[in-house]
Amino acid sequence: MTKSELIEVIAKKQSNLSHKDIELAVKTILEQMTRTLEERERIEIRGFGSFSLHLRSARLGRNPKTGEPVKLPEKSVPHFKAGKELRERVNISSKTSKTSKTSKTKKGKQRSKKR
Repeated sequence: MTKSELIEVIAKKQSNLSHKDIELAVKTILEQMTRTLEERERIEIRGFGSFSLHLRSARLGRNPKTGEPVKLPEKSVPHFKAGKELRERVNISSKTSKTSKTSKTKKGKQRSKKR
């Protein structure tokens, strides 16, 4: 789902709010989350998950075109950890869809059904 699609879904569900107000709210929330991570702070949304930064240490990489070694500096990367409620809801829906699309072989391994 893209940001535009999210705005559209909310606009359909919240007909009492203008499209511009919803767009402003979504953009404001995302901007504030970005600023919070820039300040090296953790974001926790109970039941949904948390956003934090993980430090990737400096390492030696390779230029894919030439194969030459390249020094890569350390950097921070955004990390999302799903909350318990989100994990449970995703697993419930994936169990439902998996049972209709997969079957087990004689050895107990899952195999996709041909369509």
